[in-house]
Amino acid sequence: MDLHLTNILNDLAKDDFHAYLLTQFTNVEYISNYKPTSFAFCLIKENPVIYASGMDMELACRDSNIEVKEYESFEVMIKDMKDEGIKKLAIEPSLAYSTYARFKDSFTIDSKTYIDKQRMIKTPEEIEKITNATEIAQESFLQLDILNNTGSEKEVAFDLVRYMIENGASKESFDTIVTSGAESSLPHAVPLDKKLNQPVLIDWGCIYDGYCSDNTRTMVYTETQQEIWDIVAEAHDKAIKAIKPGMKCCEVDKVAREIISDYGYGDNFIHSTGHSLGLDIHETPGFSTKDETVIEKGMVITVEPGIYLEGEFGVRLEDTVNISRKGNVIGDLPLNID
Repeated sequence: MDLHLTNILNDLAKDDFHAYLLTQFTNVEYISNYKPTSFAFCLIKENPVIYASGMDMELACRDSNIEVKEYESFEVMIKDMKDEGIKKLAIEPSLAYSTYARFKDSFTIDSKTYIDKQRMIKTPEEIEKITNATEIAQESFLQLDILNNTGSEKEVAFDLVRYMIENGASKESFDTIVTSGAESSLPHAVPLDKKLNQPVLIDWGCIYDGYCSDNTRTMVYTETQQEIWDIVAEAHDKAIKAIKPGMKCCEVDKVAREIISDYGYGDNFIHSTGHSLGLDIHETPGFSTKDETVIEKGMVITVEPGIYLEGEFGVRLEDTVNISRKGNVIGDLPLNID
């Protein structure tokens, strides 16, 4: 049996649960290798099973490495579960209330993060896929020749996504951010139908074989912009240098945040220092003020400090870090684009 399944079964036994219900698509994919296109219920137990919709049966039977049954109704599924002696059911925290309501009168239910705990630590195969996604994304970014690009923000974003797909990605891993000028002070700015202004901030990534990448670069042009860029780059570099197993995630956030605060811009760093990624672009744990998760080998987490000056401009620099004995940046794209 797959190690991840074995670990989750051990967690279930320790907490005296009989089964664990998953519906989130990437969680189902993580456990079974089958990525639903419609709804699906993955029931982790001694003999795990997926209830797939009729529309997905061919796909599920082709890709899943665990048993697949066609979903008929909640009543049939609940009867199957009761017939197996399932009384105590763990659910993922993201389970929709409407689904929870169908099960709550038949089982003792509690939400558990067993699946999140497994997904925190990436296998060498997963890290290779994230690395491939990162390399595709970075190669595509260089094709933009951004310093000489005369397109609009929308056009540049479109070209970047097109390059990533042409270079082997299945799609972008999130809505590509290309922003410039005053709008760069918006961390989640939307590309506009306007010519690139200064500075230019691009936050992009792609999916390769199911796994995400994530990078941000900011190209600055004035002395004031360069001063802010230098502060963010210092926070980025020193946070990465500080990463090692045994630290708490919040301690890495503190390294980046204190550097930016020491320069007087603490109130302008308005998000966490980073997030894990994998099958989803945002996973746990993250480098944030409140995350006390202990860092372990195999975690893959972004480092992305930023300073945002409202109405003026913003600077963010982001790389994805694979953690072994230290933090190793994935990819080789320089911070400074010239």
